[in-house]
Amino acid sequence: MPRSVNSVASRARRKKVLKQAKGYFGRRKNVWTVAKNAVEKAMVYAYRDRRNKKRNFRSLWITRINAGARMHGMSYSQFMGKVKANNIELNRKVLADLAMNHPEAFKAVVDKIK
Repeated sequence: MPRSVNSVASRARRKKVLKQAKGYFGRRKNVWTVAKNAVEKAMVYAYRDRRNKKRNFRSLWITRINAGARMHGMSYSQFMGKVKANNIELNRKVLADLAMNHPEAFKAVVDKIK
C-alpha cells in the first residue's frame, strides 16, 4: 500500500507563501525554504511596525503641537495641561492638524485656555 500524502494541500500552502514573496530579490522569491523564511520575517516586521507606526504618529503630533504652542508663548506640557483643565476634548491628532493647517483655529484654542 503506497503512503498517502496530501500533495494538493501541500502545494497550495507553498503556492500561498511564494505568492506572498512576489517581488522579493533573488532566491527569496522562488525557492521554497528561502521564501518561507523571508515571508515569516516580513510578517514579524509588519506586526511590529503596525504598533511602531502609532508611536511615530503620536510623536509627530506632539512635535507639531509643541511648535504651535511655542509660537503663542507656551510649552507643550503647559498647553496640554490647560487643554485638559478646560475640558477641551480635542485629541492630539486634531490639535496637530489645527496647528499645522489652520493656525487661526489653533490660536482660538490657545486664547480660550489662557
